[in-house]
Amino acid sequence: MTNAYDFTANDIDGNPIPLSTYAGLPLLIVNTASKCGFTPQYQGLEALSREYGDQGLRVLGFPCDQFAHQEPGNADEIKNFCSLTYDVTFPMFAKVDVNGPDAHPLYEWLRSQKRGLLGGRIQWNFTKFLIGRDGTVVDRFAPATKPEKLTGAIGKVL
Repeated sequence: MTNAYDFTANDIDGNPIPLSTYAGLPLLIVNTASKCGFTPQYQGLEALSREYGDQGLRVLGFPCDQFAHQEPGNADEIKNFCSLTYDVTFPMFAKVDVNGPDAHPLYEWLRSQKRGLLGGRIQWNFTKFLIGRDGTVVDRFAPATKPEKLTGAIGKVL
């Protein structure tokens, strides 16, 4: 059976990162954007990363420009924005598609595991997937769900 740790994704610098690097750790996988109404969620995601990182949680950010061109920047611009505006220290990955024929295989799998309001499609930026220590999708959260509302669910996978 496939799980989240079976995939590889390029980090923000273009280096391939096998997600098996995080095997046994709970993950919060989020498609992000720098010019979205939900962009301030970076602050909450960073707070979760800092609060629960010692217990194993890893927040993984995947920039995506599929929704109203809200992530127009290149890798350096995204890194600088995240660092300077929200002091993001959690891993950021290269820009990906989350829907459609060019969707990253990780997102194809995530969408197949937990459907949302639009069925198998990602609704918007800042859709969140919580992955358990076994690599399976535990839950999916809508873009409007603020990171601080995830503490109960995160506590269950820690």
